Amino acid sequence: MGQNNDNTHKNSATIIGFTAVLMWALLALFTDATGNIPPFQLACMTFFIGTLVGVVWNLGRKKPAAEKPVSLRVALAGGGALFAYHALYFAALKNAPAVEASLIAYLWPLLIVVCSALLPGEKLGWHHIIGALAGFTGTILIVTGGKGFTIDPDATLGYALAFAAAFTWTGYSLISRKFADVPTKSVIAYCAVTTVLALVAHLIFEKTIMPDSAVEWMAVIGLGLLPVGAAFYTWDFGMKRGDVQVIGASSYAAPLLSTIILIAFGSALFSWSIVLACLLITFGAMLAAKNIILRGKKPKHL
Repeated sequence: MGQNNDNTHKNSATIIGFTAVLMWALLALFTDATGNIPPFQLACMTFFIGTLVGVVWNLGRKKPAAEKPVSLRVALAGGGALFAYHALYFAALKNAPAVEASLIAYLWPLLIVVCSALLPGEKLGWHHIIGALAGFTGTILIVTGGKGFTIDPDATLGYALAFAAAFTWTGYSLISRKFADVPTKSVIAYCAVTTVLALVAHLIFEKTIMPDSAVEWMAVIGLGLLPVGAAFYTWDFGMKRGDVQVIGASSYAAPLLSTIILIAFGSALFSWSIVLACLLITFGAMLAAKNIILRGKKPKHL
């Protein structure tokens, strides 16, 4: 009975973690609608809203009596990791072709699946690896449009920054699992620290450009509420309580869903490579979740 309850809680946490992937699918659409706002300024604005999202959620939730406040060390480490990932990703796109940089940076779902085997109590199965590889293959089709890509030797720095971004997000996610006793409310502090660091970077490197229309303001608010807000809280919960391998492999759904949304809004064109990518990513996610699916079909013993 206890085992069944544990599985139920783990499956629920896995689903909650996957909602972050669904919200990240809106990232490209909302970002595109923000106009010419510089990246660090946009990060500052959206992470500030994301911080408010966490504050409101924390005020309304039921808190355990023994819950401790988030330490300054934890807040700085988590916030530093979030800021570092975004800074590395922005820098990679500026120093390498967008297609190749995006693909390298999006190695993190595969890295999460493979590196999760290093966590206590986690086992890496063949279906996890094949599922993640299928998802990555589908992502290649989406990003390249099925036309392939080339490696530019002059963009070595950009590629290195993209790899660093992928490993940074992987480390942030897996360390969250290792410190599962740190409550998800800690993400509020992470977002606050990221807001401050992004503001400093903006003031040093960028010129301030405010949104000049209602649509741009709505896009900024939408980013802060969902992909750069609620998503980080549900991701943290899923990483700490759910099935890490399944969430990691299913994260390849984000670029697929993002592309479908862009097509629906007329910002991207339909192609058969998208259909093949959809099949590959769906297959990969289902294969990675094989144990959960089969567990749900087992007959209950009286």
